[in-house]
Amino acid sequence: MTTAQFTVADIRQTFLDFFKERGHTVVPSSSLVPANDPTLMFTNSGMVQFKDVFLGTDKRPYVRAASVQACLRAGGKHNDLENVGYTARHHTFFEMLGNWSFGDYFKRESLKWAWELLTEVYKLPADKLWATVYMEDDEAYDIWTKEIGLPPERVVRIGDNKGARYASDNFWMMADTGPCGPCSEIFYDHGPHIPGGPPGSPDADGDRYIEIWNNVFMQFDMQPDGSVRPLPAPCVDTGMGLERLAAILQHVHSNYEIDLFQALIAAAARETHTQDLANPSLRVIADHIRATSFLVADGVIPSNEGRGYVQRRIIRRAIRHGYKLGQKTPFFHKLVPDLVKQMGTAYPHLAKAQQRVMEVLKAEEERFYETLANGMDILDAALAGGQKVLPGEVAFKLHDTYGFPLDLTQDVCRERGVTVDVAGFDAAMDKQKAAGRAAGKFKMDRVLEYAGEVNKFVGYEKLEASAKITAIYVEGTSVAALKSGQEGIVVLDTTPFYAESGGQVGDAGLIESGSARFQVDDTQKIRADVFGQHGQLTQGTLNVGDHVLAKVDMKRRAATMRNHSVTHLMHKALREVLGEHVQQKGSLVDPDKTRFDFTQNTPVTSAQIREIEARVNAEILENHPTQARVMDIESAKATGAMMLFGEKYGETVRVLDIGSSRELCGGTHVQRTGDIGLFKIVGESGVAAGIRRIEAVTGANALAYLQQLESTVQTVAGSLKAAPTELNGRVAQVLEQVRTLEKEVAQLKGKLASSQGDELVSQAVDVKGFKVLAARLEGADAKTLRDTMDKLKDKLKSAAIVLATVDGAKVQLAAGVTADRMGQVKAGELVNFVAQQVGGKGGGKPDMAMAGGTDASKLPGALQSVQQWVADRV
Repeated sequence: MTTAQFTVADIRQTFLDFFKERGHTVVPSSSLVPANDPTLMFTNSGMVQFKDVFLGTDKRPYVRAASVQACLRAGGKHNDLENVGYTARHHTFFEMLGNWSFGDYFKRESLKWAWELLTEVYKLPADKLWATVYMEDDEAYDIWTKEIGLPPERVVRIGDNKGARYASDNFWMMADTGPCGPCSEIFYDHGPHIPGGPPGSPDADGDRYIEIWNNVFMQFDMQPDGSVRPLPAPCVDTGMGLERLAAILQHVHSNYEIDLFQALIAAAARETHTQDLANPSLRVIADHIRATSFLVADGVIPSNEGRGYVQRRIIRRAIRHGYKLGQKTPFFHKLVPDLVKQMGTAYPHLAKAQQRVMEVLKAEEERFYETLANGMDILDAALAGGQKVLPGEVAFKLHDTYGFPLDLTQDVCRERGVTVDVAGFDAAMDKQKAAGRAAGKFKMDRVLEYAGEVNKFVGYEKLEASAKITAIYVEGTSVAALKSGQEGIVVLDTTPFYAESGGQVGDAGLIESGSARFQVDDTQKIRADVFGQHGQLTQGTLNVGDHVLAKVDMKRRAATMRNHSVTHLMHKALREVLGEHVQQKGSLVDPDKTRFDFTQNTPVTSAQIREIEARVNAEILENHPTQARVMDIESAKATGAMMLFGEKYGETVRVLDIGSSRELCGGTHVQRTGDIGLFKIVGESGVAAGIRRIEAVTGANALAYLQQLESTVQTVAGSLKAAPTELNGRVAQVLEQVRTLEKEVAQLKGKLASSQGDELVSQAVDVKGFKVLAARLEGADAKTLRDTMDKLKDKLKSAAIVLATVDGAKVQLAAGVTADRMGQVKAGELVNFVAQQVGGKGGGKPDMAMAGGTDASKLPGALQSVQQWVADRV
């Protein structure tokens, strides 16, 4: 196969086949949402799923691995979003080819295989390849020059560039301490017609020499004092950008010219009716359909915080570029089938989720298109004067009122040579107390430096255990002792306390030693295999090394177990009643309830809820014993146990049978289904596009809920002077009486408003040829305002009208413009102008719009300002 024949699909498969032939286990791409890693917003490299292996807290049944990992860099520390569409190689979503050695082979094999794959399999010309090594890494330098035969002038030593010995681009560190080591990067020379110099030169930032593969050799353990110690089992971690390699193999310079992107760009051009395939907006759309579709497939739904907010930003940026191309209706979701055609074979979960991805993206498009045109009009008006800085207040208004993320506004401004007053935007955001909605959620609390042994968890078998304190932390710092009154974290060598995981909250209880009493309020993981008991020492003193008695709060644990076990039964019942499309998308299990989020596009009906309850309670009544088995992951798959996509599973897993349900779960559970007692769904709601939430209670909480309902029914029955069994008929009777009275009231309000409307006609003022009326109606409601508005427009013929009514401090507004004047004045803009003066906002159609406000004291002045506002526009 020649380089010209390599498609993106070929490159993926060839890479995996090459390393599989060399003893590597091919590992599927993990979710874009990192499992059990609060330090990362998204998976941003191939090594993320192996992080615990490198840290020594996880072990795999293989020592060599290879994968093609889906990655995202669009939020938090790693964010390439603003560069997408403006450079040849920046993406939000990209694919990383990688191979790993966990204490097996090292530098020689890694570099020689890299050279063999690039030059003999992919057939890259050897004279086009360069390499870099860390300045002190003589071993890697000799392998390149003496064994592989790369000329010394094309092997560059990269040294200290930040004033510290190990602060080099060619020295990799996972964190300030821990595994680290030198790197060797491979570069491709695109030729002298491209500006830029070789790596290490002053012109290295140019585009001529492009890094394609990085080999990281983890051979040291960085100490807190800055020194390094050799690791007992050195590892290899490599990463090669698939898109960059494809550009080289397909003889193009830009990643957007490779076959995969050309197909997506063609699809974007089709849906936006764009003839110029070189238009940069098409590149943005093609990039963003990959990122947003994979995020939805991995469970990330557009929202106003965290990962969901990043998702919303990317979607709306793509929509804005479509709008820029003249597309005024939803189009973005129509690209999903084209994406699945290109990538669905390599990522089967994307193909399976195609319909749902389209539905989520379409819903977000429809939501944004409602305000996009108005927002763009405001932005265009703000930039019409030729100023070079957009005020922060305008940027914030676009964000708050029209759903424009700040980076979208910056994107538009950048195209016009304008910067945004970000400080002013931040000040406006702070004023509204809306700061910190996205990346801050993912900042980890201070990482505890724990060097002790892993603890033994005995909480499956017993709720009380003798143990020894191995560490104590106060405010994140390791201490030797904890004194009465202090809050801290206690680590035990053996613990019955379950640490929060898999949606189940951590245990509470008591740790005792002599006169010392440590009240445990929560249990959290310090590491995957080390639990920390959080709480307060209420009396005495605790020291590291003390022998203690650890007691779990039995009542709290029992209630939590009931709720966790019933979640498994409910999950199965949901799939049986609603369909196999139901997938868990989050859960919270505590002593009070179970909260379960799942994929479902429509509300769960009352009949479906009753059927789910019936199925779960039937399983409870059958009183089946619960069985937990620990086995390797492949054996678990063979049992048919349900596994959640994106969940992280280790070498061994726990298969849990509860009734007819079989899932992988590490939580604590009842011994028999009958222990759950009673199951009752108490709430069903939507939490995001395509995601529903059910809340349910069990046992004593379910009984208390039903007793409260019974008390409410009896109270209502007493008020209506009816027996509980007669409530339906009595309530229907009362509602009919209410409807009759409401009609009478509406008729009276209509007559009152009509008489007021007749009087108001004479108050209309002539402004440049048409009438302007701004007035207050007494005793009106929204319907009365609308009806009166229609009558006034008929009588005044050519007019702009604002009507207001007041209830306490609240103001209700209506604006109307006759058809002949909508080209000059729009009702939505007019009503919003008035509403902002009375502490509100609103909008609507050009002929009729409604709004509200909270400051009635400002209404007289607001109504007086209408005449001048209209005059300025005609």
